[in-house]
Amino acid sequence: MQRILPARTQDEFKPAKCIGARTDLSACRFQSAAIRGQDCPYLLSIGDRSRHGCTGRRPRRAPREFGEGAEHGTRGACAFPTVNPYGSPRSVDPGYAAPASRSGSGWAALRFFLGLTLLTLSANTENWPRFRGPSGQGISSETKLPLSWSAMSNIVWKAPVPGEGWSSPIVWAERLFVTTATENGTKCHVLCLDRKTGQTVWDREVFEQVPLRKEGKNSYATPTPCTDGERVYAVFGDGSAVALDFEGRVLWRNREVQHYSRHGLGASPILHEGLLIMAYDGSNRVGKAGDWPHNTDEERLGWQIPWDNALIVGLNVKTGKRVWTGKRGKSRIAHVTPNILKEGRTTQLISCAGDAIQGFDPKKGELVWTVYSQGEGVTPSFAMGDGLIFTSSGFEKTTLRTVKTGGTGDVTATHVAWEQRKGAPTQPSLLYVRPYLYSITDGGIAHVYAERIGGNYCASPVYADGRIYFLSETGETTVIEASPEFKIVSRNPLNEKCQASMAVSEGSLFVRTDQNIYRIGWKQGD
Repeated sequence: MQRILPARTQDEFKPAKCIGARTDLSACRFQSAAIRGQDCPYLLSIGDRSRHGCTGRRPRRAPREFGEGAEHGTRGACAFPTVNPYGSPRSVDPGYAAPASRSGSGWAALRFFLGLTLLTLSANTENWPRFRGPSGQGISSETKLPLSWSAMSNIVWKAPVPGEGWSSPIVWAERLFVTTATENGTKCHVLCLDRKTGQTVWDREVFEQVPLRKEGKNSYATPTPCTDGERVYAVFGDGSAVALDFEGRVLWRNREVQHYSRHGLGASPILHEGLLIMAYDGSNRVGKAGDWPHNTDEERLGWQIPWDNALIVGLNVKTGKRVWTGKRGKSRIAHVTPNILKEGRTTQLISCAGDAIQGFDPKKGELVWTVYSQGEGVTPSFAMGDGLIFTSSGFEKTTLRTVKTGGTGDVTATHVAWEQRKGAPTQPSLLYVRPYLYSITDGGIAHVYAERIGGNYCASPVYADGRIYFLSETGETTVIEASPEFKIVSRNPLNEKCQASMAVSEGSLFVRTDQNIYRIGWKQGD
């Protein structure tokens, strides 16, 4: 077994020039002929942060066993001291239930009991309202989740899903939502299931669409829906968007975007301050799609040749009317779900595409900054934390590329923190859990460990309660400890095709296969 290398000690570094604020390690650079101006790839542990003092230390040389691109990282790990990337789990003041004027042992006991009860409920229940959960980064605050199961054990319920679709399930309170396309992709449906029983509450056909070319692994209902607790919002393969209430009534439809991508549509919508935001990174539509490599330049436009027709759209959640349209400039085809980054008083919409990592003003859709990142067909969603954005560049020199937040205009020359090719996925998203960046390659190698866990992967990993869940295309979930040592906790087969990412809510895992949705968990204490 290959082991992750420990954090470097101060004796293993020699000083170099430091630029930037002393308390901001993301601004710490070192001078090197190989990677001048980039961030120190060997930052110390959180406990050593103050001792580091932002001296910009760098290793004397990159250890040979790191392999290609190793001068920028430790065996696929980005060991930056981090902040919690999704915020603290919900907490309740244990004393809030008692009026301030009350006193005495009885009231104290009541305060303690109510506070403890609310803390327990808070710590163990969580909605999963969008692709990759509350933060959009695959991180759950749930505890006491199941660690072992099969198609015949620890299955609370299994519900069939008609048609075909690779959207992931989302969960809000007692409702689970998912989308699908029936009749060869022509009819678009939003489904609502009862979280406790798996029974279908309603199944609403919302659109008819004309199926166009897509990749074999894609579907005509791949974007994961999202919800604000009052409405559920869904987008389908042709770019159409819809909003429904929790009773299944259609509130509005928007079919302004006539999306085409040689790959199909794979990104998912997000919600932010009254807006439904969706990225459309497609390619030029031609009369008949050719077979690779016999494609015309006209067909390659937006796919292999950069163009400026990509859109990011903000819709009013109440009316469905377009509020703004964001433009990238030159970019190429992608399927990356955007996310919201909040740093101090600054809020930005982060969105990646082929050849582009970018920040936008989420209120106006205006481009604020951009970084060039070569690649097309970009699928993995990025991770964020500690002033850094972690991305995978897609096809063509697939690279893990990390950029510093902030700046204006083209900041490629100043804001690329580090990059390496080892451990870069082309389909599953990245997972950032302090202090490491985790990834699973399409072929089943888990980084930071560089350990092969087996299988092929499309679904994005999930972190919960100190463990990471990797869901393979055959429906086997490998659970590992999120620790410096590689340790497999369990392997859990379902033996059904899986490409959607799992949801985590109310002490259960929700897994969509090509035929069913499974609720995996404990049958008692629901």
